[in-house]
Order: sequence, then structure tokens, then C-alpha cells
Amino acid sequence: MAKLINLRVFNDFLRSSNAGGIILFAGVILSMIIANSPFGVTFANFLDTEIGFENESIHLNYSILLWINDGLMAIFFLLVGLEIKRELVEGELSSPKQALLPILAAIGGAIVPALIYAFINKGTDTASGWGIPMATDIAFALAVITMLGNKVPTSLKIFLAALAIVDDLLAILVIALFYSSDLHTNYLFIALGIFAFLILLNYLGVKAIWAYLIPGVFIWYFVHHSGIHATIAGVLVALTLPTTPDAKESALEKLEHALTKPVNFLIVPIFAIANTNITIHSEMMAGLTSALGIGIMTGLVIGKSVGILGISFLAKKLGLCNLPEGANWRHILGVGFLGGIGFTMSIFISILSFSNPLYVEEAKLAVLLGSLLSGLIGYLLLSVRSNAKGAS
Repeated sequence: MAKLINLRVFNDFLRSSNAGGIILFAGVILSMIIANSPFGVTFANFLDTEIGFENESIHLNYSILLWINDGLMAIFFLLVGLEIKRELVEGELSSPKQALLPILAAIGGAIVPALIYAFINKGTDTASGWGIPMATDIAFALAVITMLGNKVPTSLKIFLAALAIVDDLLAILVIALFYSSDLHTNYLFIALGIFAFLILLNYLGVKAIWAYLIPGVFIWYFVHHSGIHATIAGVLVALTLPTTPDAKESALEKLEHALTKPVNFLIVPIFAIANTNITIHSEMMAGLTSALGIGIMTGLVIGKSVGILGISFLAKKLGLCNLPEGANWRHILGVGFLGGIGFTMSIFISILSFSNPLYVEEAKLAVLLGSLLSGLIGYLLLSVRSNAKGAS
């Protein structure tokens, strides 16, 4: 019964991610049309408009763009955190044997692109962007593999979802450790104190979701002022939500179910519209052939596929794990290319990597092109029917 519940949750997640990926793609197109139209400057000025309030002790007056990137995206990271915890407790990552392959594949798919980018950009002003090609966009990647229908085994879709979730966890760690500003320990200790309180609530068996979300707002505020990126607060809160490995719907699963559609259909598309309003000009196009552009696109297209396929092949040869049921090496290579669809996380890290606006715009364009190419290659590889079965 529990296995049926888990499969239903995954299928709901898959359907939502599929539709969300389509809406996300439409948002990107809309944003770029606006940015390169007479309304481009007006839209940019709108995103720079400051809203909120502040006094002597509280400062919450930020641009609309910052509210989107630090506020709404904290909810996105909350959902990611819920997915990670559910997978660890009762999903594909709960069994060491099942979890090992997607975990290793995600690590390989993160390290190789980072190394490629770092090598190409060594000694340049853009060397700090090594984290950009590490990430996989869950919504886009699952949307592509879902469009393939029964041409790929269901186990491969589950493998990609688990890989992308582990990939997100790695990206979260990278953001927290390497892309945070000057640390203010007083705010950080207050945030950690509230986090410890939420852990205590979990230990005491408190199941009311509001009991975690209300303190979570304060965690967001103090994390935001601590110098660690505010979105990490969403993950911290998610990890404290109670869940169980049985069929009974837990507080975590209720919140995950409530957030999946708003995040996929509203928050991520808003993020895309706000952050892909790229005005194309000659100087930016030249950036595609610079170390920055080449590093990102090579990392996403080549680095991801090589890292995921290479570590999977090594793990299989060493007898550490098996391929997903019904999958073969072409499937794994195809998933490797789909892993190169960086988009949301890659653009997010681009924003954190550079203070030079031109570098940010060039990075965003390189992410879009690299993700598009990776997705196309992955789709074509996986669309070819095969009767070959993966060795077990």
C-alpha cells in the first residue's frame, strides 16, 4: 500500500512538472520578447521598483526583482527541501541500494561541469561562475522525459527525478558555502536557534503545518540578514517537517502537495519572466565565444553527460549498483544530456556569481542556449526505441 501511495505521489509530481515545464518555457519566450521590444525598459524599471517597509530595527524594503529572487524562490526551495526529505525517508533515496546510482550520478554530473568551467575560466574575471553549469532543472528535465511517453521505462523517469533532487541538494550546499556574502553571525545564530526549535517540535510530535511555517518566516528574515542566501531558509524549514515511511499522509506530504502546483505553475514561471528578460545586443553575443559562455555551455552539454554517464559506468563495473530496470547505456547517456538542462538553478547561481551586469546577462544567455542544446540531444537519444535491457 505504501508503495502505491509513493507511486501516486511521484506521478502527480511528474504530471505537474511536465505542465510546469511547458509554462516555464512559455514564460522564457514571453520575457525575451518583452525585453527586446519597446516595453523592455519599462519592464526593467518595474522590476527595480522598491516595495516593503523599514524602520530603525526592521529593513524589508527591496526591489520587486529581489522579492522574487529572495522571497518567492525561498518557497521554491521549501518545496525542493520537502522533496529531498520525502525521497530520503520513503522514496527512491530511502534504500541505500536504490539511492546509490542517482546519488553518484548527480555528484559526477556536478563535479565534471564545474571542473570544465574552472579550467576554461582559470585566471579570468569570470572564474567565480564555476557553480553555474552544475545544476539540473527538475521541471524542464522531467517535462522533456515525460513527453517521450512509453519510449522510455518508468524506472528511468524515477532515476532522473531522484538524480535531479540530489543535484538540487548539491546546488543548495554550493550556494550556502560559496555564494553567500559577508557573514553576520548574530543573525545566523538566531536563525539556527529557531531551526533548533522546529526540530524540537518535530521530536515532540507536533504535526500542525502552521507551527513550522510561522517560525519559518522568521528564519527567512534572519537568514536573509545573516549573509547566507535567504532561499536556504526554505530548505531548513522543509527538513523539520514531520513525515513517516508508511501510507498515511504526513504533514510534509500535505504541504508538498499544496505547494507543487503553485510553485511549478506560478513561482518558477515568475522567476523565469523576471530573470530572462535579456536584451540581445552585439556585445552580449560576443560573450558566447568568451571563456564565460564556452565554459557554461561546454559544462552543461558535455560536462553533465560525461559526468553522469562516466560515474554510472564506473559504479556498475565496480558492482556498486545496477542500472534502472529496463534501461540501457543509451538511456543513461540521454538522461545525462537532460541533466544539462540547467535553467532555474543555473540562472539563480549566475545572479549570485557576478557583480558585473554584463557577465550576468551573458551567463543567462549561455545557460539558455546550453540547456536548449542539452535538452534537444537528450530527447533525440531517448526517442529512439530500443529492446535492449540494462544489465542488472
